[in-house]
Amino acid sequence: MRILETVAVAFGMYSALPVPRVKWEPDNMRFALCAFPLVGALCALAWWGWTRLCAVLALPALLRGAVLCVLPALVTGGIHLDGYADTCDALASHAPPARRQEILRDPRCGAFAVIRLCVYYVSYLALCCAWEPTAAALRCAGLGFVLSRALSGLSLTVLPVAEQSSLARSFACAADKKRAGLSLAAAAMLCLAGLLLCGGARVFPVSVCALAAVAARYVYAVRREFGGVSGDLAGWFLVKTEFWLLAAGVAAQLWERRL
Repeated sequence: MRILETVAVAFGMYSALPVPRVKWEPDNMRFALCAFPLVGALCALAWWGWTRLCAVLALPALLRGAVLCVLPALVTGGIHLDGYADTCDALASHAPPARRQEILRDPRCGAFAVIRLCVYYVSYLALCCAWEPTAAALRCAGLGFVLSRALSGLSLTVLPVAEQSSLARSFACAADKKRAGLSLAAAAMLCLAGLLLCGGARVFPVSVCALAAVAARYVYAVRREFGGVSGDLAGWFLVKTEFWLLAAGVAAQLWERRL
């Protein structure tokens, strides 16, 4: 019963899927972060279903890519894009860490957030249209959705959490950090192994390089520019991870076509 409640807490927080309302208690929040990657599996399932439907109906690549572009936001309700937008605003301010944390908590959307979201969606749409939904590519894309959430959740257990971040602090403090961290790290390692098996010698190294660059930027931002991780920063990291893993997959496909 506690397992179902834990999954319900994770899906109620990180997805738009209607789930039974569960009261947040220490027992069902201890491992809520461990269920976070399951939302990625739901995104992967949505991508798989849509690509299969497109193949049956012979829909054009632009329509296929446009729906793929918005499916993650439909599944999650846009919670991570909200964090991405807020973080872009805070970074563009070039303010001290305390002021940046204030900007993250500001419910208003600034000009830089709008600009970066427009750039993100145009770029993501282009990648979704360029991406070829082969069986191997679908597996890699699905693993990317799970991996991004495993790493984002893992960051809440290993990085210092900003005192001003009430929501992230609630999940981080309620979590059994050691066990949750080990579980999320194991999930991330399994996803990387899956990328190696499914993507092969071309997709895996490009994906790892992209992932390392995004993770390094994230850690620097958390420690130097914000003074601690928050829910918005974790969402920013997740969105960037998904984007660059897909970009790595597209780059590998283009590389293969040239050979």
